[in-house]
Amino acid sequence: HTLRFALATRYLAAGDAAAAARHAEGAVKLDPDYSAGWKLLGQAQTAAGDPARAATSYRRGIEVADRRGDRQAAKEMQVFLKRLEKAAQGAPPSKTNET
Repeated sequence: HTLRFALATRYLAAGDAAAAARHAEGAVKLDPDYSAGWKLLGQAQTAAGDPARAATSYRRGIEVADRRGDRQAAKEMQVFLKRLEKAAQGAPPSKTNET
């Protein structure tokens, strides 16, 4: 899963969100308890213009992170999920520096 995660990170940084999402999906398929993979998958899906799938990925990632005690990852995904939910309601996205 580490290689898939690294590829997803690179593709996302290069602006190829669709390829990033494919590789992040591969990472969480190999390790469904990989909270960082779920976070990256949600980010890639958001960048690819698929906020509904991103929200699902963040929710799954939050569950995984909570179960594993990974509070920081859970908090970050909660912030990203909240931004998606606000955008879906027509509210402007939050401008926080949280990642």
